[in-house]
Amino acid sequence: MAGELTLIVEMVTVLGAAATGGFLASRLGQPVLLGYLLGGMLIGPAGFSFITLEGDIEVLANIGVALLLFALGIEFSLKDLLRIRTIALGGGTLQILLTIVLGGGLAYLTGWVETIPKAVFLGAVLSLSSTAVVLKSLIERNEVQTNHGQIMLAILVAQDLGVGLMLAILPALTQPSSVIGMALLMALLKAALFLGGAILVGKWIIPLVVRSLARSGSQELFLLGILVLCLGIALLTSALGLGIEMGAFVAGLMISNVEYADHALDRMLPMRDVFATLFFASIGILIDPAFLLANSWVLIGLVAVTMIGKAVIATGVVKLFGYSLKTALTVGTGINQIGEFSFVLAGVAQQQGLFSSRLYGLIVGTTVATLLITPFLLKATPYMLTWLEQISWFNNLLQLNHSPRLLGLEEELADHVVVAGYGRVGQTLVRMLYFQGYKILVIDNNEAVLQSLRERKIPYLIGDASSGLVLEKARLAQAKAMAIALPDPMATRLTLNRALNFSPDLDITVRAHGNEEIDTLYQLGAQEVVQPEFEASLEMGAHLLLKLGDSTFEVHQVVNRYRNRRYRDILPERAEYWGATDLEAAIEGLLRRWYGLPLDSPLVGVNLAQANIRRSTGATIMAIERHKHLHRYPTGEMTLAAGDRLLVVGSLEAHTTFEKLLKPEQ
Repeated sequence: MAGELTLIVEMVTVLGAAATGGFLASRLGQPVLLGYLLGGMLIGPAGFSFITLEGDIEVLANIGVALLLFALGIEFSLKDLLRIRTIALGGGTLQILLTIVLGGGLAYLTGWVETIPKAVFLGAVLSLSSTAVVLKSLIERNEVQTNHGQIMLAILVAQDLGVGLMLAILPALTQPSSVIGMALLMALLKAALFLGGAILVGKWIIPLVVRSLARSGSQELFLLGILVLCLGIALLTSALGLGIEMGAFVAGLMISNVEYADHALDRMLPMRDVFATLFFASIGILIDPAFLLANSWVLIGLVAVTMIGKAVIATGVVKLFGYSLKTALTVGTGINQIGEFSFVLAGVAQQQGLFSSRLYGLIVGTTVATLLITPFLLKATPYMLTWLEQISWFNNLLQLNHSPRLLGLEEELADHVVVAGYGRVGQTLVRMLYFQGYKILVIDNNEAVLQSLRERKIPYLIGDASSGLVLEKARLAQAKAMAIALPDPMATRLTLNRALNFSPDLDITVRAHGNEEIDTLYQLGAQEVVQPEFEASLEMGAHLLLKLGDSTFEVHQVVNRYRNRRYRDILPERAEYWGATDLEAAIEGLLRRWYGLPLDSPLVGVNLAQANIRRSTGATIMAIERHKHLHRYPTGEMTLAAGDRLLVVGSLEAHTTFEKLLKPEQ
């Protein structure tokens, strides 16, 4: 009986340790993947020795790998790939190849690996980034739709596609050097024949099977059928020498084109998560802390070389495809980690005898370290870029070859409305203004979406709306109004702040991306802040009230009251909306400093409305600390007192002018 329960005991132990580690990692704001690895390490031979990676657990971990690749195949979108094909296929492929050549070449030349096949495999491992960690960070920071967010996802899509090809071709590198060329050719031929057959089966047979399973009405039968398809095709590719990973990925691609793909993925996700957890925990079981500690300096060097090297490669690739240096740097520092699928490739290399235990251990340690650093690096990047922009030579470098281009303008532009951002919101605004006969100037950095403006001869600027050079070209001093509808919260704040430096009295309407941004944008000088979700709820509420019999006048009064109070009456009743907003996050990307207000300052005894600091200096007071109490977003009626500490944001010139304003008159 004890022997029969061994598998259950081992599964409970591994899953329990992984769940505990994942929970702790999540509470600390880290990817749960790191918790799974830590949990596996604690119960492995290097920890409490509860588990050794042999027999049943290893088999279950392999099922986890298959289900991971299967889900990846289902989620893979050919439509999304074609939409961003230039940077995805061109930039993503170039990034992978350069990382393989440069990373593997450096390892070979420095003696880390003895043969070129090992160097190629190592370069492939290093070339992959973490889709899970990057996507999670972009979602948390509301940056998925930003320019740099879309580029990151484009390159990650190309890497996901590359995983399947690597798993099919790279194992051929284990063959003797005399026949390696033929082995690679045979691997390519087998992969091509298999993919050709998969296309035919995926077009004619798989849809019929999946539809039959769905129409059976049994959820259990549907799940079992999908699981059999996944593992069956994986076993077929394993028998062909292409590996179960390749088969699982292709099985997912075959199902992705069926209308029940989303349903299949939804049914498979819980099973995938359980077995994938076993896989990542099994990686943790192999981690030896004593080994990593003994090689700590080597590990630190590998982490530094990997993250700096990948950042340089990705930055160069993005810059090569015509994007600004600022965007390229943001992308480079965002995808410079080693991804979770690198564990799969490294495991294959170890099984094939290409990676020694020492090299595998160092790769695992380096991967874990880069995944741990990534969330902090993504958060620090905007601050780093803001600081670098204050350095004149670097600011000039940022603008190099990216002077904004004003197109479609035939005469001196004045009394116009500037629309920053030509996405869905911006396009709607432009249509409204255009048909009402107003002059418009559009700012966007994506030339591909501006075709409709060319057709209607609407002038536009190609460039970053938050750039001082772009805003200067927009002739804000002669503009009637401005609307900011950018997808990036940080770019929105920067654009608002810098636009008011050019034209302090300009009426600016801003789209807020989240509840926490509303007060910040008003404090920075926006005349009107629109939160799309709240506006949708107000319109729905207005419609319901009218249907329930309220008069039009009463409904307008209710809606206007909510708007005039900046949505405060409908904000969720949580502490952060009643004064505990994280100011650091709210003003991210803006140059901020704390100033003490001396007793002899001319601002002592003056309220903020009288001081009119934004107009006279270009700076904005975001908070006032008085007697250990922090007053966020102070209103114009608040009077400044000696000893106050002022949190001020603005450009470097604005801070310099504000410092002069603080000093007593001579």
